[in-house]
Amino acid sequence: MNLNHSPEHVGLQADLRLFEAIVEQTPDAIIFADCEGLVQVWNRGAEAVFGFSAAEVIDCSLDVIIPERFRRAHWEGFRQAIASGCTQHGSHVRTTRATHKLGHRLYVDLAFGLVTDGVGSVIGSVAVGRECSERYLSAKALRERLAELERKAS
Repeated sequence: MNLNHSPEHVGLQADLRLFEAIVEQTPDAIIFADCEGLVQVWNRGAEAVFGFSAAEVIDCSLDVIIPERFRRAHWEGFRQAIASGCTQHGSHVRTTRATHKLGHRLYVDLAFGLVTDGVGSVIGSVAVGRECSERYLSAKALRERLAELERKAS
């Protein structure tokens, strides 16, 4: 019997194509890095947010989007999460700084999670997010203006 044409194989291939289409066509950035921090999945959403094509970042370090001054803290947290099997901030969305391919700073809302294999071993980390620089900077300016007005009022 040829396993490549078995109903189970055909069904698995269809499921795989569906999941690939979902990841690729999701407008939010989806990034999966293996336990070494090397990018293994980078969808069109990630291309739109960070400016790098998948071909430019697959098998490259996440450092391509992490500002240099935050790398040490990032890698400490990353290694701790991989080793412990849980992320520091759970499933909470965090606004974080990132670097665009063109070199400018971005603010990105990201949710992080760990991916495990069939026996529960961590095989990497996934991040899903979207660019939020305009919203973040507007809110920051409003907070600063409010603080200034409060200082003047007192």
